[in-house]
Amino acid sequence: MDLFGHAAGKRGVGQPLAERMRPQALADVIGQGHLLGAGRLLGGLVPDAPLPSLILWGPPGTGKTTLARLIGEAVRANVIRLSAVDSGVKDVREAAAEAAARRDQYGTRTLLFIDEIHRFSRSQQDSLLPHVEAGTVTLVGATTENPSFGVVAALLSRCRVLRLERLTDDDLGVLLDRALTDGERGLGALGVTLGDDARAALIANAAGDARRALNTLEVAAHLARRTGEPGVVSADHVAEAAQAKTLLYDKAGDEHYGVVSAFIKSLRGSDPDAAVYWMTRMLEAGEDPRFVLRRIVIFASEDVGVADPQALAVATSALTAFELVGLPEGVLPMTQAVLYLALAPKSNTALTSYAAARALVRDRGPLPVPAKLRNAVTALGKAAGHGEGYKYPHDFEGNYVPEDYLPEALVGERIYTPSQSGLEAGMAARLAALRAKRSGRRDRRGRSTSVTDAASNCGTNRAMASPESNEEIFLGIAHALFLSRLHVLRLTEVVRHNIRPNTEDQNMEGPGEHRPLSWCSSRSTTSSSASRRRCTRRSRPAKKTWLRLS
Repeated sequence: MDLFGHAAGKRGVGQPLAERMRPQALADVIGQGHLLGAGRLLGGLVPDAPLPSLILWGPPGTGKTTLARLIGEAVRANVIRLSAVDSGVKDVREAAAEAAARRDQYGTRTLLFIDEIHRFSRSQQDSLLPHVEAGTVTLVGATTENPSFGVVAALLSRCRVLRLERLTDDDLGVLLDRALTDGERGLGALGVTLGDDARAALIANAAGDARRALNTLEVAAHLARRTGEPGVVSADHVAEAAQAKTLLYDKAGDEHYGVVSAFIKSLRGSDPDAAVYWMTRMLEAGEDPRFVLRRIVIFASEDVGVADPQALAVATSALTAFELVGLPEGVLPMTQAVLYLALAPKSNTALTSYAAARALVRDRGPLPVPAKLRNAVTALGKAAGHGEGYKYPHDFEGNYVPEDYLPEALVGERIYTPSQSGLEAGMAARLAALRAKRSGRRDRRGRSTSVTDAASNCGTNRAMASPESNEEIFLGIAHALFLSRLHVLRLTEVVRHNIRPNTEDQNMEGPGEHRPLSWCSSRSTTSSSASRRRCTRRSRPAKKTWLRLS
């Protein structure tokens, strides 16, 4: 032990007022009554009382370090203090070895206090698990960050999380009075007093942080002795001692997410006052304005949507304007966008519609695209019937034709359910009319299919009743299909090659004969020059003749 350092520490040499005024017993702790009151977990701790491992979570200046030390003293445990900023796995192992030795030799338990435990890496936190599990040490960790984010789940499951609250104004007032009257550790020897305005300024500046309140008071008291009326601390002294107040805001911590959440919920709740306040909190604390603007753009689609489509344009315009002018004037278009979004009608159908479609995609898989909706860009696609039956809406009255565009297995599914907010109410009425037309088309198609099936069934019954006539009918249908196919092929080739039929061959065709027409085909396999000359001669315009198909 360093005897000189220990003596200096007891005299408080070089220590700030907040360090000197730390409570000496749990009963002296100001605030945190929900943890220290009668019947609470930390209330009335006695030596050898069972104590689980703890995570003390709270803002700066709420007494986490002090509580850890006082808990150890109350249960008569040896306290080993580490800081996650400058400690590692080696220090944890040494502390665990010391704790095991004390337990074996003296029968005492060890409280291992780790300040800023959220700064330990995952592997460093994992190194604590066997020692906490075996009870070699009782862990008390202190953190200003949400333990759910900063502490690994395995360690968190072995600890109790205690939330420390900011000190109230009354608590801070008691703390200031105690410091002014304590002649040994506080400012009692200076004989200073605190005016009402100065007290109010100190409490407001501290914002629930005991450390900030006491250290500011100390500087203000010495300023008053040098520059002001002897023994009186004024509001000016407090302002000079405090300088600019630093807002509590960690860009990657719990306070960051808390302020962002309050900002979004204020916009969603149509409260422009609160929305502008929370946005200003973020900007004044040093948040990147582009982060706020991204949240604004997301909100315009997620929470306003088609109830006011102009909202998205306002949000993106604010982003563009900020990129153009920068700070400090860039906060003006941001504020304008926030006010507009807060007062705009709200609808989250963009979010719910995507979620519904996503659920269908995940549940039903990649359903095939209907053939009529595919583009027939290749010969193979045309042969497969791509594009057949598609109706171009602009060819119909009102630029609309009742048609189904979902996969066949999803026809009739409702993905979009419009709200009755803002402009979406009018869109809902139009959608209802369109869906009614589409539904009516399905009903008519269903009835038509039923009639066709019934007629087919009647014809089948008649055929089964008369086998002789059935054979004649089949022969007649086959003959008619053969003739129709032949005529269609003739017409197709004539139109495709833009070649007139040969008159001689046509004259050779008798009234009851159906012989192939003679024409020059671009796909002819004949390669002789004579054939090419004959082909050219037959392709010349001839006297107008009619093509006989019967």
